[in-house]
Amino acid sequence: MSLNSIFQFLVPKDKKFFPLFEQASANLITLAETLHEAVNAPKAEREDYFKKIEELEAVIEEITHKTHLELSRNFITPFDREDIHSLIKSIDNVADYMHSAASKMRLYQVEKITKSIRKLTEINLEACQLIGVGVRELRDMKDHKVIKDTCKKINKLESKADSVFDKAVADIFENENDAKNIIKYKEVLSALESASDKCKSVSNVMEQISVKHS
Repeated sequence: MSLNSIFQFLVPKDKKFFPLFEQASANLITLAETLHEAVNAPKAEREDYFKKIEELEAVIEEITHKTHLELSRNFITPFDREDIHSLIKSIDNVADYMHSAASKMRLYQVEKITKSIRKLTEINLEACQLIGVGVRELRDMKDHKVIKDTCKKINKLESKADSVFDKAVADIFENENDAKNIIKYKEVLSALESASDKCKSVSNVMEQISVKHS
């Protein structure tokens, strides 16, 4: 048995941080689902989805705040304090960029949702679902291979999102004549692509935690 395993056995089971991580990841998945539903809904129905996204982003922000408060109150933590901060902050960042994409669609009154926007929300939803898997696996640290494989899948999705984004931007400049529309679509696409980058950041943190405790 490694020293890390012995230490984990002796330390009391965490009842504060993992429930917060799991709440954050569950709300993140719901946010990603809502955004994907929004871009597949008729324009007249999108406002309700956008409001829900705003509420979910605020919930995740509050969970992040609670996690930081718990860090200041508790001496014993399930893993390194900086890793706890990095994990919750990186999840919060994904929510921020998906919320930003929704806000831009709402503010700029984007009527026609392109295939690329739908594809990026689909990729981000899949990545957020994988984040949920990874966070659950971190609780017990029993199967490091599952965490590693989950992180690999998230990284592949991020590469896929980069390709979709690059092609979408090239298509906009080639086929769109209205400068306002070019700006609108590029802003929305950029926020969605940044969300996928932040999913990769979550994966990097999860993998780092797993390696330290393997």
